[in-house]
Amino acid sequence: MPKSKRDKKISLTKTAKKGLESKQKLIEELRKCVDTYRNLFIFSVANMRNNKVKDIRTAWKHSRFFFGKNKVMIVALGKRDTDEYKDNLHRVCKYLRGEVGVLFTNKTKDEVQEYFSHFKEMDYARAGNQAQMDITLNEGPLEQFPHSMEPQLRQLGLPTALKKGVVTLLNDHNVCKEGEVLTPEQARILKLFAIEMAEFKVQIKCMWNSETSAFENLADVEPAAAEDEDDNDDDDDLE
Repeated sequence: MPKSKRDKKISLTKTAKKGLESKQKLIEELRKCVDTYRNLFIFSVANMRNNKVKDIRTAWKHSRFFFGKNKVMIVALGKRDTDEYKDNLHRVCKYLRGEVGVLFTNKTKDEVQEYFSHFKEMDYARAGNQAQMDITLNEGPLEQFPHSMEPQLRQLGLPTALKKGVVTLLNDHNVCKEGEVLTPEQARILKLFAIEMAEFKVQIKCMWNSETSAFENLADVEPAAAEDEDDNDDDDDLE
């Protein structure tokens, strides 16, 4: 009896690790940008908003932006002077911590700093953000809301009731105090009352020049020393 074609043993050791191909592609793209563009900048983002980032990408079509996957980007550039892709790139990697991105551009340092120092926009705060000021709602009618929203406002903790079909705040209500961490309910109330409290802004941390391999710290302070993260990391197989 001929052997069934379905009767095949598959060695699991030969299966590709999930996501490995995309990580290797990212490494190749980053290194290509290092070879192509004159300057590399690391920047941090406060109060990340995708729509704001999209606006920046549109305005800077002549450049390349990379967000996320900090550990993969560190592998691409080189964590130490012994494995860096080009001289001094390991110094850049010290800034790849937290919510940061990489900008490759042929624009000068002054042009980059000038643009991003003025790109600041207000938006609604989210749960987990710190309140930037004390907010108190005054007692009285809330005519901006239809009567159907009164139950929703009450669920958010506002002392409301319908009076002659008008949503009314029965007494003064303190929404938040400066410095406290906002809850989902507080963030929702602030948005309903069109109170913007989160400032989206970009800070340039450092730069590296491909022509001279010169590195320059542009932040107020040096980055904190990070613990070695190579052990037990799923990006080890990329090195």
